[in-house]
Amino acid sequence: MFRNSVIVAIVMCIVSCALSSGDKVSAQIDEPRVEVEQVSFEVINPKGHTIRERFLPPHGFERLEVDSQSYSFYLRALPLKEHGELVQLFDGSEKQNNGVYEAVIDLPIGKRDLHQCADAVMRLRAEYLYSTHKYEQIHFNLTNGFEVGYAKWKQGWRVKVIGNQTNWVKSASPSNTKETFWKYLEFIFTYAGTHSLSKELEPVKLLDMQIGDVFIQGGFPGHAICIIDMIVNLKTGEKMYMLAQSYMPAQELQVLKNPDSSEYSPWYKLVASDHVITPEWTFELTDLKTF
Repeated sequence: MFRNSVIVAIVMCIVSCALSSGDKVSAQIDEPRVEVEQVSFEVINPKGHTIRERFLPPHGFERLEVDSQSYSFYLRALPLKEHGELVQLFDGSEKQNNGVYEAVIDLPIGKRDLHQCADAVMRLRAEYLYSTHKYEQIHFNLTNGFEVGYAKWKQGWRVKVIGNQTNWVKSASPSNTKETFWKYLEFIFTYAGTHSLSKELEPVKLLDMQIGDVFIQGGFPGHAICIIDMIVNLKTGEKMYMLAQSYMPAQELQVLKNPDSSEYSPWYKLVASDHVITPEWTFELTDLKTF
């Protein structure tokens, strides 16, 4: 009897140890998988349909407070295509995602090769002002310096271009439809660009960056991208920002990846480094400007 009890005790001990060991092995296998999923979800929510919903602040950060009627709020609410979709060019072809973008902004770009880098920056600003009925503030300079305002355009005035000479002519009926507004934008896209826009904008120190500011190098072609969101760590004061661009040929706006950090992409750390490196262009610190 004593002998049988000892055998039973030994068997129970072996079973207990095996179960305990199995639990430990299972925990060691499961733990890294759960942790990876959490880190990924902290930054990108594939089900989000706007900038604010899709891209979440990393741990310890939160979005800067902005007014609900501001340009900053408008940019955060930009609609996105489904997670994983490719950028469409003006001719319907696709731009493969070779480490360039995290998401595609869901805004139409027309059927002409016009909606490129500076055009997209001007378009975002103009669309916001149009949506808030601030028509007098919608104006851009052409490459020759001639200012073209939408408030006059919607009254039926158009710009006559002969060589490098431009002047207003009354040639249309007053209209403020989306079609009229888009025709205005396409005219701006045709005769303005990074060269003219860089002269219009005011320089900003890098560490004074705000949502809606622009990295721009004026030239032919030059390049321009827009800061569409920012976050801050309230304990350390560290800030991060997010970028969007169009490119050549004309294509949909895209939220850029951070080529230096897959962990935080698309967030970029706001630091006074020598350059700002984006997937398709490198900017100087002095290239930051504002409307």
